[in-house]
Amino acid sequence: MIKGQVKWFDAAKGFGFIVSDEVDGDILLHANVLRNFGRSSIAEGSPIVVDVQVTDRGQQASEIHEIGVPEQPAESADEASGLSVPEVGADVPLQPARVKWFDKAKGFGFANIFDSEADIFLHVEIMRHFGLSDLQPGEAISVRVIEGPRGLMAGEVRSWDQILQEKK
Repeated sequence: MIKGQVKWFDAAKGFGFIVSDEVDGDILLHANVLRNFGRSSIAEGSPIVVDVQVTDRGQQASEIHEIGVPEQPAESADEASGLSVPEVGADVPLQPARVKWFDKAKGFGFANIFDSEADIFLHVEIMRHFGLSDLQPGEAISVRVIEGPRGLMAGEVRSWDQILQEKK
């Protein structure tokens, strides 16, 4: 097992790279390996623990054991964009939701809590704070819903599988 951090990942291309002090060179992270862990995206800088296999094309992650939340720099993108990531108490329940749509270029999208038509606003900076960089329509997630400046918004966004793994 190798500990490293995500250098970058592009869900549209289907791959990215991990860097680690434990090995020389970058480690390829393929979208299929990420999907096997229950994720469709991962934020740059996210700490990650993987098994690595060496192929004729270089080092590749073969299995993910753990993904953490990236550390926030002193002046984070959250502050630069004017958005502050809200403190959401554990008393606010994590609720299952489906992504209605998300546009990474615009930096936002919407989800619906199961059995509800109400739109829940998703902001990319809040997603990044919790280790996600992109979401696909229909993807299952868990959110803590709060009242935002313009209505309901996700104050916390987690991948569905991440919640299931934490319960084990």
